[in-house]
Amino acid sequence: MATILVIDDDDLVSRTLQRALKMYGHQVMTANSGIEGLQLARRHKPELFILDIMMPGVDGYQVCRQIRGDPLLKDLPVLFLTAKAKDEDKIEGFRAGADDYLVKPFNMQELELRVKAILRRVTPPAEDPDEVTEVFAGNVVLDCRAFKVTTRYGTSLLTNVQFDLIYHLMSHADQVFNSQQLLQDVWDYPRDTGSPELVRAHIKNLREKIEPVPSQPVFIRTIQGHGYTFSSTED
Repeated sequence: MATILVIDDDDLVSRTLQRALKMYGHQVMTANSGIEGLQLARRHKPELFILDIMMPGVDGYQVCRQIRGDPLLKDLPVLFLTAKAKDEDKIEGFRAGADDYLVKPFNMQELELRVKAILRRVTPPAEDPDEVTEVFAGNVVLDCRAFKVTTRYGTSLLTNVQFDLIYHLMSHADQVFNSQQLLQDVWDYPRDTGSPELVRAHIKNLREKIEPVPSQPVFIRTIQGHGYTFSSTED
């Protein structure tokens, strides 16, 4: 199992999470502030952050942005666990670089399912001599080794989650997927779990990286009432 760093200024929450996650077989470290958590992470490099948002001093959004800007930590997954439940709070969390977002009060079993899903996504697969190294959809090329996508407008480096999402869409170009299908296929969540805001936020981030005009996408398109598709043409 994984080494998890819980960053939360509420000692009761931290202790509860530590006990519960240990029962699932994880090793758990705790920190009571963002600064303490970042220092601990740089010394011990956990495999996953569980991060509160509302903390004195440096809040969770700022901590997440610092993680994404730190060469040692930038590829580690972050799960926000917070009482902030509004859609705009979740969107802000995903924009800060979170992999997932769960609202307090929460079900411990659901938290563990999400932890397992995140860890499966970020665990590198065994070497396969027949692995796909590039995916093509129209004139767009996805480099599966360098985590880069190239369009005629330029080349962009992708995060782990962005890569998984665009890989799935490009591998099934012109097929339409709704948010629930993507949560199952890309995030590996059980049916009817996970947040559609997670999908929307990562679609938006991808568009900002690859679309010539993100508000008028030519690659990752929304099919109203049905979901998202990666178009193999730029009409």
